[in-house]
Order: sequence, then structure tokens, then C-alpha cells
Amino acid sequence: MPSTYASLSRAELAVLVPELLLIGQLIDRSGMAWCIAAWGREEMARVAIEEWAGASPVYTRRMQRALRYEGTDVVTIFKGLQLDIGAPPQFMDFRYDVQDPWHGTFHLDHCGALMDVEPMGEAYVRSMCHDIEDPTFDATAVATNPKAQVRPVHRPPRSADELAADRHPHCAWTVTIDETHPEVDPLPAYHVIARTNAARLELDPIDPAGEGAADYSGPLVSDVDFAAFSHSALVRIADEVCLQMHLLSLSFGHAVRQRAASDEEATELVTKQLVGVAGIAAERIARALGTDALRTLELHPLLNPAAYVDARVAGDALTVRPSPAWEDAAWITLCGPGRERPLQAILRAVDPHLDVEVTGSPERWTATVVRRDQPAPEAEEVAVTRFSTGSSFAFEPRRSLPITPV
Repeated sequence: MPSTYASLSRAELAVLVPELLLIGQLIDRSGMAWCIAAWGREEMARVAIEEWAGASPVYTRRMQRALRYEGTDVVTIFKGLQLDIGAPPQFMDFRYDVQDPWHGTFHLDHCGALMDVEPMGEAYVRSMCHDIEDPTFDATAVATNPKAQVRPVHRPPRSADELAADRHPHCAWTVTIDETHPEVDPLPAYHVIARTNAARLELDPIDPAGEGAADYSGPLVSDVDFAAFSHSALVRIADEVCLQMHLLSLSFGHAVRQRAASDEEATELVTKQLVGVAGIAAERIARALGTDALRTLELHPLLNPAAYVDARVAGDALTVRPSPAWEDAAWITLCGPGRERPLQAILRAVDPHLDVEVTGSPERWTATVVRRDQPAPEAEEVAVTRFSTGSSFAFEPRRSLPITPV
């Protein structure tokens, strides 16, 4: 199935890919708010651990294979983080140093997640920067080397004096690979997510011909210059980043279902997550590319990659048919007849006068876009996600410099 993103120019894709990485980070800004409301802070942290530990080893290996930088060393771990929705560029401003293949450090000059959580108080900062980060950093590293350990040098919460001085870097970590380290075992959620269609989906290989880099097999760079990649590579990266979002959402849904009192409660919670991130994602895509509502819908991660979600936009209508995403109970199953909220959030992020009328069965349906006389108010779920500084974050130009061992 040809990628929807192939219709974009190379320059447009270079703008879109970092947007998609940031959108993936905002999945948590949307979903975790409703977990806190349902079960409290401590259980929210457990959901987050299971969610990221279930998905990140799967999608990290996928990106390694796609861009031909598979390995077992620190450089491979750092390259993976640069292409991970858990560490979107600039918003989570990772700075890397490599001492040798088995030793490295990184620090965050800016942590957008900290900026979101710090106003909520020290307990929430500790949940994110201690309880969640410790197991999930190792879970991400295990995709490269099960003997890797990621350990803090310093991290929040910041003291009153440090807050007043806006202490930077926000945190610093070491990465050490040693044969004497005990192997990190994946959490049980990983084995569930690894069996999904999203995990095993085959996408078109990158065409080695054409202008620009076809892979990331060369040196580690300080900031990934997406404009340096070829058109074919950028299409594959965009599709892979969308799969990262689906995998993370599937892992989130698995964690939620373990705790929900009923199927109805679980469905409502994961729908709220989707509605919130769907609206902000549409707003950011439209702003970045200047797309109208229908084109924004077509490019939205809800409906991509095309090999995973069978959805076609033609004229003023969206047609959806059974797909691997449906079999996984992915985001698309939260849309359809009687489930219009995610689609409404996408369209209304571009034009609040727009609405959809959906006909068909749960698996095969058509959504026709209609215009209302009165603008609709912003959905509560979108307003909650907008609390994140990532909703309005602006990328800046960066120089991409090779990082050599120090």
C-alpha cells in the first residue's frame, strides 16, 4: 500500500517529521490526565511505565532496521533516542557525549515534560523523573543491548533556589554497557505488544537512489537534520513515527484495560486520550504545512501509515475499511458510527464550523464532512492536552554536527 506521505515534497516531509515526533510525546499529555482522574497519581505512573516499556523496545528496533544503524553500542542507543517519540527534538533537548562504544552521557538542556509537570508539584515531578524514567530508560536501551544501564547523575525535582535560578541542564545521565551487568528483562507488556500487527508490519524499503541520505549509518550527529534525508527515507521515517504512536497507544490501552472496572470505562478513557491528542496534532500539522481540514485529516497519524490503516479521503468524505489496525483494536476502532468525537476534534482544530456525518458499520464506514452555521467549542479533551507546552512549542533551526568520542 503506497504511503500517503509520498505525496508530500522532501521539504514538506522535513517539516512534518519533527512535528510527528512531538505529537507522539503529547499522547501522554492527553492520556495520563484521565488516568490521574480515574486512579490517582501513583497508578498513573504504573500505567506510564507499562505503556512505554511495552512499546519502546518494539519501535526502537523497527527504526534501527529501517535506517540501517543496528548495533549494540552507545551510539546506537543515542541514535534511537533521536528518532523516538519519547524524546522529540528540541522539546526534549537531549545533548550527547560519547566516551567510547560502551560509555556515554547525555543531559537535557530543556525538558518539555518537566515544564508540563513542574507546576503540578514535587510529587508529580518525582513520579515522572524517578518512578517512570528509571525503568523506561532501561527498557528503551534493552532494544539495543540488554547489558546497558542508564543511570542519573542529577535530576529533578529542583530546589527552590534551583527553580529561581532556572537550573540547567534539567537532568544528566550516564549510559554504560558492561558484560558484568545483569540483563534487563522486558516487562510483560512488551510480549503483548510485540505480537501486534503494528509491531510486525512490513513497510516499503527505502530507495537508496535519489538526493539525500537513505539511512543513518554514518556518525552520530548532535541534532538530526531531517532535510538531509532523501524523500524516500523521510517517507519511511514518517510512517515509522506514526507506527510508534499506534504502538504506544496499544500499550497504553493494554495497561488501562488491566485496571478499568469495565470495557466501557476502558473504551471511554482511551477515547479521551485519542480525542485530546487528535485535536492538537491536527492543529500542529495544519499550522506547519498550511493544509486545509481534509488534507490535514489525510495526513493525520490516526489514519497512517496507509499499510496499517485502510482509510481514503476523496472529495469531502473519508472511507474506512477493515485493516491490520482494526485487528489490533488500534485508534481507528474508536471512530465510526456513533464515535465521531476524534474526527470532530481533527476537523475543528482547523475550522470549528466543521462536523462529520458517519454512516455504515463499525468496520466499514464513511464520514462526510459538513459545515455548521455555528462554530463548535473546543473539546474538553483537547483543552486538557493544550495544558502541555508542547501544544504551542516552536522548532528552531539547528546545526547538525558529528559527535566523536571525547
